[in-house]
Amino acid sequence: MKHILCCSLLLAAGLTIASCQMGKKNADAPATGVTAVQESNIDPSTGSLFRGEASERLRTGMKGYLAALDEKKMNVESIMVVQHGKVVAEHWRGEGKPDVPHVLWSVSKSFTSTAVGFAVAEGKLNVTDKVISFFPDELPANVSESLKKMEIQHLLTMTCGQDKEVLSIRDTANTGSWVKAFLSGPVVHEPGTYYVYNSLGTYMLSAILQKVTGEKVIDYLKPRLFDPLRIHATKWLESPQGINCGGWGLYLKTEDLAKMGLFLLQKGKWNGQQLLPQKWVETATSAVVPSVPAGVRPEEAEKMNLTKENSDWVQGYGYQFWRCRHNCFRADGAHGQYILVMPEKDAVIAVTANLDDMQEELNMIWDYVWPAL
Repeated sequence: MKHILCCSLLLAAGLTIASCQMGKKNADAPATGVTAVQESNIDPSTGSLFRGEASERLRTGMKGYLAALDEKKMNVESIMVVQHGKVVAEHWRGEGKPDVPHVLWSVSKSFTSTAVGFAVAEGKLNVTDKVISFFPDELPANVSESLKKMEIQHLLTMTCGQDKEVLSIRDTANTGSWVKAFLSGPVVHEPGTYYVYNSLGTYMLSAILQKVTGEKVIDYLKPRLFDPLRIHATKWLESPQGINCGGWGLYLKTEDLAKMGLFLLQKGKWNGQQLLPQKWVETATSAVVPSVPAGVRPEEAEKMNLTKENSDWVQGYGYQFWRCRHNCFRADGAHGQYILVMPEKDAVIAVTANLDDMQEELNMIWDYVWPAL
């Protein structure tokens, strides 16, 4: 009777668990902090991640999380929890639908970074390549010494040396060549020394990739990432020059985000094969440079009382990935889109949302879901 009541409450809350059995945890499951690299990460007949059984503790944590979302009127549209290689919880509400791609905003950046990783592995470019070397016909009349020093790794780490973004995403609609606009922006800091969030810098990565591969990023990633993970990616917004925006504009489903998270958790392995070099994934998801919130200058952040204990925006930044508390890392996008990778829990959480307070959104995951894993 207790089992039936528990399942009824979960279904009423809209929480889908692969099994409502209250049996003990699978004895064959990996210990906490051990990443399981399965020979097959997806069901070959459906292309979906395998479904598993949630622990009673996770069911309780998810119920608390969903109740807190309602209490605070947080518009989270979907959440999918993967642990030990299997989906153990998923929830859909509002605009969130399992089969409908969601705009990812800056989560797109992490896919662009991954494309750079593939290109480096294939010898098409190096992170120390100079940015201006790819665009000899789009340089300003006077190329500063700082601009000459700007490298791909500075674009990856948001340390290109510009004091602020040359163009906002809104401004790009009425601009000619985005590459020319970026290269014309003053480089007032030594590249590699000053962190400022810069979405147009990620567009430059996309433009460089298209130069060296002859393909748009979405097409370049298809055989290398999307096809192996069975991700059906068909939409990535472009500039007037026909280059994927890179820093924004990719649309994917929640389960696609969960697959990407599992791929990163496994350090570039999928179905037992190393698709992307492990060293690249480790570097890309590490704290390469100090970080502050997007849209905030380092000197402004010092006045905001942000600490390692209370903020997930000052934990460090890698190659278009953020570090988080609890030794986790993430891809994140405006209005609450997340791929959270939790190595110590052997878990991934994918979230889509439409909200403003992204730190509170993370706080609720740390408060309710993290301790239940």
